[in-house]
This record gives sequence, structure tokens and C-alpha cells, in this order.
Amino acid sequence: MRRGTFVRWGVPIAAAALIGGAIGAGPVIAAVSGEPVLPERSAQQLLADAVAATSKGGGVPPMSGTVQQTASLGLPSLPQTGSESPLSLLSGSHEIKVWYGGADRFRVAMPTQLNETNLIVNGDQGWYWESATNTATKLTIKPGTGQEHQRPTPPPTQLTPAQMAEQLLAKADEHTAVRVINTAEVAGRPVYQLVLAPKDEGSLVQEVRLALDGETYVPLQVQVYAKGSAEPAFQVGFTQVTFTPPAPENFAFTPPAGAKVKEQDLSELGDVKRAEEHAERAEKVAGELKVVGDGWTTVAVLPFKPEDLTGGAGAGDGSKADPAALADTVLKSATPVSGTWGSGRLIRTKLVTVLLTDDGRLLVGAVTPEEITQAAGVR
Repeated sequence: MRRGTFVRWGVPIAAAALIGGAIGAGPVIAAVSGEPVLPERSAQQLLADAVAATSKGGGVPPMSGTVQQTASLGLPSLPQTGSESPLSLLSGSHEIKVWYGGADRFRVAMPTQLNETNLIVNGDQGWYWESATNTATKLTIKPGTGQEHQRPTPPPTQLTPAQMAEQLLAKADEHTAVRVINTAEVAGRPVYQLVLAPKDEGSLVQEVRLALDGETYVPLQVQVYAKGSAEPAFQVGFTQVTFTPPAPENFAFTPPAGAKVKEQDLSELGDVKRAEEHAERAEKVAGELKVVGDGWTTVAVLPFKPEDLTGGAGAGDGSKADPAALADTVLKSATPVSGTWGSGRLIRTKLVTVLLTDDGRLLVGAVTPEEITQAAGVR
């Protein structure tokens, strides 16, 4: 099984984390009024509740539901990328079905119009199913690799959830205004909405809304609004959710008759050599990365060459995106700009501005064109 197949499952989560951490949301929307009305809770209390909900008893409680991601970033019309491409997640709506029984028992299904892919983990057994290719991949870990029972662990800390919430809010308050709405509903459930708004006018965003379930305090939805837009530019959240243990049959899988069955050793994807290579690349990028500004108006600056847009790849096989065609489409939407800092091409979406300078730099930030060109003058 291609390593990129595993990476693709991380795209929705990575996208939400990246956008939610870097940007905010659009014009202030009138507070929801009427039912349901939840008991008043402060932002500090809600953050503490959210931390406790995901840390007690081994993590998120058993649940199942349907997650919908919607993106309207104002990108140019992209070439056909195929339903499996991460680029398809940059526009339109996409659904993911989830069943979660615990850290070692879960299932994620990504249905499309004609096909479906499934990742199923049930104890020490795992399967990846692709209906488009009629292929079932059995996921294994070789005994003796030391990874059989490996689990990510957080760094040691003396903080209680309440103390952590207090520190997070204190840090956010420097650049962010925080308020709470307790009369909203997501997936038919009453939720608290923690609303974070950038104080700096140089940001392209105005609000991020994080919806926490009113009973379990599990995050149910994240909405990101761009300035000047009445609808979210990016949204990911449950459209249906149930907080009960999923039935055991949801985690059972038998390859259909006639399916091609393969095996993939997961330990090969995370061996020491590969980990060292990743660490070296990360160190190289960190060494080249420069950050200008802070808070919501942070701009990342990296060395850039035109071929970086395609990664040296050529045309695809028809079901994948042609990186060269994609790069050409994006660059055609760029606007020539110049200033005391030099010259380059500017690409702007609702939430992110990108500047490609002729002297070999890439600047990216959730900021206005004025902010990013100003950052280009910082050497």
C-alpha cells in the first residue's frame, strides 16, 4: 500500500489544525437566541472542561457519527484532481463517517459518489479497504520491533486542566478577544461556542468558533470566517453524532469475495532510518524558516524555487492531479507586485495570502496583502 494513502487520511485533521491555529473568522454574526439555553460558563471553565473530556478515562468517550468538511477559500478553479487527492479537500463539501470505541478500536470511512475507502482498527488487527480498486490491505506490525504497544504520550506536566486553560487564555488574550455563546446547536445537540477574534486588523480573519458539546464538552465543530463573508470559509464538524459505544460489528471486516488482499507492515513506515530522515528534513526546514510578526499576523518566510510548486513531479495518471497543471493554474491567478523590497507575484484567498518573490522567497500568512509585502521588507 502506498505510504501516501496513509498520509491522505491525515489531511482533514491537519487542515483543520493548521487553519484553526493560524486564522480566525468572518464578520461578527449575531448571537444565536432562543433555545437551547445552557448554564452560563466562562471561557476558562469551558477550556478546562474540554481538556478534562479528552484526558479522563483514556480520551474521547465512545461515539459515532458523520463529519462534514466544507471549504470555500476563494481559490481559482483547479484541475480535476480525483476523489482521492488531498487537493479535492480544498473546495466543496466532503463527508467522513466515524465509529470510535477506544484508542485501539475505531473505524473511519470516506465515501465518494461511486466508491468508498475504510480504515478499520480492531485491537491488534487492522484493515484498509479501497472499493475503487477492490483491494483490502491487512495492517500488521512485526513482533519484536518494539512497536506492538507503542502509544503517543504527552510531555510531563504539573498543570491541572484549570491551570492549563488559564494559561491558554492569558496567552490568547494578548492577540485575541474571547467570548462565549451558550445558545447554539450542532448535530441536534446543545453546544457552547467559544469564539476567538483577532485584535489585529491586519488579519484576513475575524472569528473562529469552536463548538463544545453541552454535556460531554467534546468539540463538535470548528468554523472559520473570513472578513467580509457571511458564511464560513472553512468548516469541519459533526452533522450527526451519538455518544454510545458503537456495535462490535462496526469493527469487523472480511474481504469481499474476489478482492485483492495484501499485507502492509506498519513498522516499515516508522522505522528508525525513516524517522531519522524525517528529523533531518524537519531540522533543515526549521533552520531555513523565518517568522515575521506575531499572533494572528504571523508571516512564514522560506526559500523558494518555481519547481518547488510541483515537487519535480510530472503529469499524473488521469485520476491524480498533474502538479505542473495545478501550479500553472495557481500562478495564473497571481498578481504582479513590487515595492522597496523587490518584486514578485501575489496570490490571495479568503484566508491566506501568498507572496512569491523574484529573489527566491515564499511568504505565507493569514494576513492582508499590505501586511505580507511589509513582511517582505524585513530581512
